[in-house]
Amino acid sequence: AMLVQFCFFTAYLLIGIPGAELVKRVGYMRGAVVGLLTMMIGCILFIPASQTATYGIFLAALFILASGVVVVQVVTNPLISLLGPQKTVHSRLTFAQAFNSLGTTIFPRVGSALILGGLAGVSAAELSGAELDAYRTAESAAIVSTYIGLAVALAVIALVVWLYRNKLPHDASAMRGDALTTMSRYLLGLLPIVLGGWLVIQGFEIPGIVLLLVGPAIWLWNNSLFGRRRFSFGALCIFLYVGAEVAIGSLIVNYLMQGHVMGLSERSAGDMIFLYWGGALVGRIVGSAVLRVVSPGLILMGVALGAISLLLISTNTTGIVSAYSLLAIGLMNSIMFPTIFSLACEKLGAKAADGSGIINIAIFGGAVIPLLTGMLADASGSLAVAMALPAVCYAIIAGFGVFARKPA
Repeated sequence: AMLVQFCFFTAYLLIGIPGAELVKRVGYMRGAVVGLLTMMIGCILFIPASQTATYGIFLAALFILASGVVVVQVVTNPLISLLGPQKTVHSRLTFAQAFNSLGTTIFPRVGSALILGGLAGVSAAELSGAELDAYRTAESAAIVSTYIGLAVALAVIALVVWLYRNKLPHDASAMRGDALTTMSRYLLGLLPIVLGGWLVIQGFEIPGIVLLLVGPAIWLWNNSLFGRRRFSFGALCIFLYVGAEVAIGSLIVNYLMQGHVMGLSERSAGDMIFLYWGGALVGRIVGSAVLRVVSPGLILMGVALGAISLLLISTNTTGIVSAYSLLAIGLMNSIMFPTIFSLACEKLGAKAADGSGIINIAIFGGAVIPLLTGMLADASGSLAVAMALPAVCYAIIAGFGVFARKPA
């Protein structure tokens, strides 16, 4: 499971800069088409992965799908910022992110029932022999038809976007930089990343993580955007926010299974995760309205401090108070990503695509922070102690909220 998560977030690390360079050269709309078609290819590759039950093909399909997602995100976040007045950008981004939360909240429960039908209530562990073979055949057929449907849907969306490719003006000369220098530095930075990824997979987490972070440092060395303290601080906070959100989400099941919390079975605890992601959905819908009238920086500070408070309550209480305090952090997380992004990228202008690419690299925190949190849990033997790392992340985010409370 850790390797799947690591593979997905590695796409953000590797594709952020090439994605930004692509968008600068072909424009936002054409860049979106490339991203959507890449996602389509990833979906198609899940078909042979399912039919052959080959883990390597599955990881490759996941990486390609995630790469397309990265390119689309490089396009959409700055595009939403540009298409409207600056004073409502925080609200627009938060509302757009609500659709992402809708997917993470609803699809795991509804999607499994729609895709697998009657198979959703069957446990493969309880089957054997011919029954198990029949179950796997039916499951594979359901997965194949689902990914064919997703691929077709992505192709249709890509076609619609392509038809409107010239509706948004694109000044390539204003957005282009020194591509040769950028890509040469990118290739150089890949070396420590490849070695670092290999070390992490082999179980050498600490030296692996260090090397994984050396790569982006090489890419971004002397980058003009990091001369802007607001942007560099915001990029760091994206790294910390995504990491904290994923770390808590990854530990919820084990946390709720603890005897002094709720003592749930693994399946029952898993059924409660939707409350965590559902909180983010509700918070983004409400937050999109609140951000129109209240300073985004102050709201960011407030929700970050709220997350810290809930962590303290959860780790120092028992029973349902401990459980629901942890789940309620999803509500605090809700407006963090769009608010940090918009505050960090204020007035980037022609550098918007570069900024979005770097922000996407920072999403790699979703692989690093959970790994470190898990190591802390193993070393201390306590999930409560491990929650100290997400708390530190939220404290830094609260500091950014204070720092960015006034317009750039």
